[in-house]
Amino acid sequence: MTSPPRLELRGITKRFPGVLANEAVDLRVLPGEIHALLGENGAGKSTLVKIIYGVLRPDSGRMMLDGAPLRLSSPRDARRRGIAMVFQHFTLFENLSVAENLALGVDRRRPLRALVQELADTGRRFGLELDPRRPVHELSAGERQRLEILRCLLGRPRLLIMDEPTSVLAPQEVTQLFLALSRIAAAGCSVLFISHKIEEVRALCHRATVLRRGRVVARLEAPADTPAREIVRLMVGTEVREPVRPKDPARGGPPLLELCGLSLPSETPLGIPLRDLRLELRAGEILGIAGVAGNGQRELVEALAGERLAPRADMIRLRGRPVGRLGPAARRRLGLAVLPEQRLGHAAVAGLALSANALLSAWPKGGLVRHGLVRWRRARSLAADIVDRFAVQAPGRDPPAGQLSGGNLQKFVIGRELLQDPQVLVVAQPTWGIDAASSAAVHRALARLAASGAGILLVSQDLDELFLLADRIAVLYRGRLHPPRAAQSEELESIGLEMTGAARSASAALDHAEA
Repeated sequence: MTSPPRLELRGITKRFPGVLANEAVDLRVLPGEIHALLGENGAGKSTLVKIIYGVLRPDSGRMMLDGAPLRLSSPRDARRRGIAMVFQHFTLFENLSVAENLALGVDRRRPLRALVQELADTGRRFGLELDPRRPVHELSAGERQRLEILRCLLGRPRLLIMDEPTSVLAPQEVTQLFLALSRIAAAGCSVLFISHKIEEVRALCHRATVLRRGRVVARLEAPADTPAREIVRLMVGTEVREPVRPKDPARGGPPLLELCGLSLPSETPLGIPLRDLRLELRAGEILGIAGVAGNGQRELVEALAGERLAPRADMIRLRGRPVGRLGPAARRRLGLAVLPEQRLGHAAVAGLALSANALLSAWPKGGLVRHGLVRWRRARSLAADIVDRFAVQAPGRDPPAGQLSGGNLQKFVIGRELLQDPQVLVVAQPTWGIDAASSAAVHRALARLAASGAGILLVSQDLDELFLLADRIAVLYRGRLHPPRAAQSEELESIGLEMTGAARSASAALDHAEA
């Protein structure tokens, strides 16, 4: 007799006020299988995973685990039943060691020495070795993810859910992760793999289920045999067109933004200081800043935005003018727009209407304030214009920003900045966690802005995105910038090595040997 599916969902339906998130969803994940769950933003993936992990309860339908009925009351209950999850954003204590984080993260208490031994055994078995004594703040993004996976594996799960696991990894770390997941699956643990990166799904996953608007629209028995364009079409319902941008690593436009030895101390004990950053962003150029999360990207964007002032004004120049000691509003008046990584809470306020969110950054140049009074009619008109021109799907005419899906909110805040016709745009992680259609729309908008003569500093952890759009790429590692290089495919491996620090370590070792 064949064994039952590891996880089986039948007719799962979940409603929220005004939204049918999941409608009669059927899903079968087999033992030892890596199964992809695909869909654009708002397709119902997050709701379905929350049901599987015990965060939410379905309105109707039933679940089974290895043929037995599965009813969950909490994530702790899910872990007891053998379901574990590694979230996209890590939940670790930076100032504690690997072993201490492990002890805090497991449900069953056991002596620390036994945990450390189990960590070593499990790490060797699956290629996830970690030094238990190292503090978390010293770990790379890939090593932090190893710790999250090991914490799950110590519970001996039957099903491991991975949510966008490669979004913060360098290419070499992605390869290591895929080897580990293949070993985990070969050992009998099923993996439910959620990702927007189609080529990774084709390379790793045995089967896939595609959601669109809360319903299953396709089941792929062999994702590797299905063209990427067809998978995207199934997810979105239409063809997705990425921009074809002629790139030139030697664009001759005048410098618009210059960093002249920018250095900033860390504001926190575990933060990243910026050290002697130097670059030129030219007119019409997209300059990519690559790097694994936590290497100074946030500090760089804050310094460029004026949220943190430079020690000297001439460390940052905008169109030749020293601006390092100017605040955000003054820099915006001079033509600089900045879109930070965090959409809610930084780029937008969840509880405010879209018109109020349009006002937040557009007021210095948009004519939205007169004699100290807000011109709300103009603000609402600007918000409606953004919604129309950037195909933002919004529930109602002027809803709170928190009611938009991640992809639609991203399109709104990018549209807000682009409609101000900035001469320099600094944009961080513009497509992080959003679907293929929304990503393509954002990419087209950035390409159009560069074609108009603006300069764009694109800070991204997604090398595919950087190689698609950027003329040159510079790697930010531990607060230092490597010299920019042409965004050409033959540079991929060396850029990946720079992102993990391996290139610098190899260079230092070679210098030592020659000495």
